[in-house]
Amino acid sequence: MKLKMIKNTLLLLTLSSGLFAQIDFGSDLVSRYVWRGTDFGNSASVQPFISYSTMGFEMGAWASYPLTNDAIGANENDLYLSYTMGDATLTFTDYYFPEGLNFTDYSDYHILELSASYAFGPLSVLAAYNISGDDDNSYYAELGYDIISTDELGLNAVLGLGNGAYVLDVDPNIVNLALTASKGNYWASYILNPDADTNFLVFGYSLEF
Repeated sequence: MKLKMIKNTLLLLTLSSGLFAQIDFGSDLVSRYVWRGTDFGNSASVQPFISYSTMGFEMGAWASYPLTNDAIGANENDLYLSYTMGDATLTFTDYYFPEGLNFTDYSDYHILELSASYAFGPLSVLAAYNISGDDDNSYYAELGYDIISTDELGLNAVLGLGNGAYVLDVDPNIVNLALTASKGNYWASYILNPDADTNFLVFGYSLEF
């Protein structure tokens, strides 16, 4: 009887997983790869992704490849697993920066991060911490606000603070002040990094299936 109950439970979970499962894939094309206030590669980049989600869980891969040959060290190929319950999300990310055949070398080419985010209506918060691959165990905290959020138009403001690997000068410091406008599959961001005393204007196009 107990074995039958276990089989029925597994069958129900399998059917539920298949019923609510979703697969997404596509690519972004960006004029510059700027992440959390830092420029990676000084180049336009193509950023493919693929994900599978079911019952609150999502697993996927995301990558960024520069379109110029002189963007040394700008290749990135990440894996992640997240769980969302209501407005809260917990994510584990493996940031991988390939420079050859070294995927299994977790001492030099991978950074492992745990992050948590929560949305309060138009307001959102994010906290992230590097648990491995970073001697500083750097952290990053971000506050976001949706100024405009409709099907046609979006306008979002972000303030981000980091330490360790995120900063060049004061530790910790504000590293990411950004204003992003989006319309359909197109978006543009003005980004200011006070710590590095630099700014960026980035344009992007998203293609998703």
